[in-house]
Amino acid sequence: MEIIKNIIDFVLHIDKHLSVIIQNFGAWTYLLLFGIIFAETGLVITPFLPGDSLLFAVGAFAAVGSFDIVWVFVILAAAAIIGDSVNYAIGKVLGERLMQIANGRLIKKEYIEKTHKFYEKYGGKTIVIARFVPIVRTFAPFVAGIGKMRYLYFFSYNVIGGLLWVAIFVFGGFYFGNIPIVKKNFTLVIFIIVVLSIMPPIIEVWRHRKKAQ
Repeated sequence: MEIIKNIIDFVLHIDKHLSVIIQNFGAWTYLLLFGIIFAETGLVITPFLPGDSLLFAVGAFAAVGSFDIVWVFVILAAAAIIGDSVNYAIGKVLGERLMQIANGRLIKKEYIEKTHKFYEKYGGKTIVIARFVPIVRTFAPFVAGIGKMRYLYFFSYNVIGGLLWVAIFVFGGFYFGNIPIVKKNFTLVIFIIVVLSIMPPIIEVWRHRKKAQ
């Protein structure tokens, strides 16, 4: 519970925490930010790390000179793209083994086959949209790897999605993060970003339950 509490505090007050990190690590903060975005997109065990909110906050700090906006965009876009590629590789290499270990109880073969067909039909759109949905963006490339989606097909949309995701939130923070009303209510803005990000999967679950009933 303490870990969850700390994560929530870090996300909602990310501006204060990021300020402390910059003071303590200086230019090394770029590497730390790369690691966070890489882990959030590339490792299925860390979907709880901040993504959208971190990118927006970094953009806002870049606007006041704490970061170079060009380097921020290049480094974090690279982290997002490399992260998804690694996640895909983990799914492709270890997916079948994980299915065997789970013995069909956690990862059912028919689910993987359906996912594979879905990705073949809507794959590009799914990969790009998943970038903007927390947790989903962490598992989407992993499932794509398990489903044996063609890598070049996956990678092309991975690049598009990664560039769009980082650009929208980083430059959103850069241009709007220091507007007086936004800066004064930064925690509220971050909270709204988080809520809007998790709404799509909640709505989808509600639709499925309603349809099932």
